[in-house]
Amino acid sequence: MKIKKGDKVIILSGKDRGTTGRVLRVDKDASRVFVEGRALASLHKKASPTGQEAGIIKKESGIHVSNVALYSEQLNRGVRVCSRYMGQDKKLYASKAEALASLGEGAKHARKVRFAKKTGEIFE
Repeated sequence: MKIKKGDKVIILSGKDRGTTGRVLRVDKDASRVFVEGRALASLHKKASPTGQEAGIIKKESGIHVSNVALYSEQLNRGVRVCSRYMGQDKKLYASKAEALASLGEGAKHARKVRFAKKTGEIFE
């Protein structure tokens, strides 16, 4: 899944189509993301003996990950992303082996980042 908690996303379909928001949490098992203030569902709560009041509560419901895209600040719209590996001097490589070779012999880890080909943006 290419969308993580804290990412700014744009909603591609549904009643909130075209709106943006931050991802609050990601449910990988159900392939759903919860976006702050979007896809609100009304929950009817009963009063409880512990002191919780009765009423209608608005809460974010999950949106399938295929219905959101990462939001690009440069294009002001959603973009597709792929993964790249960061090597020496923050240069990007398509394969992990190339990135490790650029870092030198002692290197064991190359950082994987999300990269938008259209804009050149790196999402960390």
